Amino acid sequence: MFFRLFYEGVVQSFSQLVANKLRTFLSLLGITIGIFCIISVLSAVDSLEDNIKSSFEKLGNDVLYITKMPWNEDPGQNYFKYLRRPNATYQELEAVKTKVRNASMVALQVFIGGSNLKYQNNSVGGAFVLAVSYDYNDLYKIEYQGGRFLTPFEYENGSDKVIIGAEIAENLFNTLDPVGKSIKLKDRKMEVVGVIKKSGKDLINPADFDRAVIVGYNTAKKLVNVKNNRLWGTNLMVKAAEGSDLEDLKAEVISVLKAERRQKPYEEPNFSINEMSILTNILDNFFGVLNLVGIVIGFFAILVGMFSVANIMFVSVKERTNIIGIKKALGARQYFILLEFLIEAVILCVVGGILGLSLVFLILKVLSSVFGYVMFLSLKNILIGVSLSIFIGILAGFIPALNAAKMDPVVAIRK
Repeated sequence: MFFRLFYEGVVQSFSQLVANKLRTFLSLLGITIGIFCIISVLSAVDSLEDNIKSSFEKLGNDVLYITKMPWNEDPGQNYFKYLRRPNATYQELEAVKTKVRNASMVALQVFIGGSNLKYQNNSVGGAFVLAVSYDYNDLYKIEYQGGRFLTPFEYENGSDKVIIGAEIAENLFNTLDPVGKSIKLKDRKMEVVGVIKKSGKDLINPADFDRAVIVGYNTAKKLVNVKNNRLWGTNLMVKAAEGSDLEDLKAEVISVLKAERRQKPYEEPNFSINEMSILTNILDNFFGVLNLVGIVIGFFAILVGMFSVANIMFVSVKERTNIIGIKKALGARQYFILLEFLIEAVILCVVGGILGLSLVFLILKVLSSVFGYVMFLSLKNILIGVSLSIFIGILAGFIPALNAAKMDPVVAIRK
């Protein structure tokens, strides 16, 4: 009996769609727009969140970043306090590497300023030069479109070798293979041994090497005074060993660095230990606000759509009053009539919801091709859209269906 009622409800709802096209279109427009508003915002936020978090995950969730400033605080609040902090040093790198048991890799990165590069008659300005320790390549999992990283011998001996980003390679060498050729960096001839693979189209790319020039730390000593300049950006990165707890690693690193900097155990560390979870927690709060905004906007559109569907159901009940009376006279129970009209209301709302979801899908496809990164409609959001449509259908159709179910058969037949 239920399936028969369901079938009749579907048939009648589609007959309403066909028979009253303009009325149905106007009624379902609110549902379509409401579902579109909510699901498009949810999908856009999910796509944005997935893109940004996957970018951060490339750097690893098991890596600690020791810097002057914490990531979860506005730098302007205590700028001069953090500025006075000492930079991480190569000696501290060695200390952490030898004394911290829970670390698998330790790397140092020193930003030594922007520089102009030259190859024959071609030149590139604004390249940022990084001096790095040997484990930096493996810790960041750098991929190459040509060449390689420094060998242990080249690194230890401070050989005049460099690795350049894809954009620099294009600008300096055009279609030529840069590997093996010499460029001028800070008036010194350096051989290109590797070209880093071009970065993808991530919205945020924290490891973008397209305009980078990487030299070994020992090579950088020939170019600048690495130790004395306190304003250069320096990061010490510590990757946890497999199976190690990040909190245990953090405690070990704090202990070793305090000892190296001759701080007392009870003193506040004069360095900040950051991890990716700090950024992802900040992003979670931000995306939560965006989702709330989308839900509020969509709620008002859905509210209008719900009243529109309720209106069309009241009209549908009025048009079929005599049929309802005949059905009840022939023995149809109240809940039969109630279910029949409820199913009709739900089908109408689901049709509107599917239209809204289809519109979201098409627009996300267009935006993906325009912006160059993937925007998607997830199964979770599809289920939310359909469930919301069903819920709206029940709310919008309940009172008209209840009125139909409570009709007196004699009065209904007379009308």
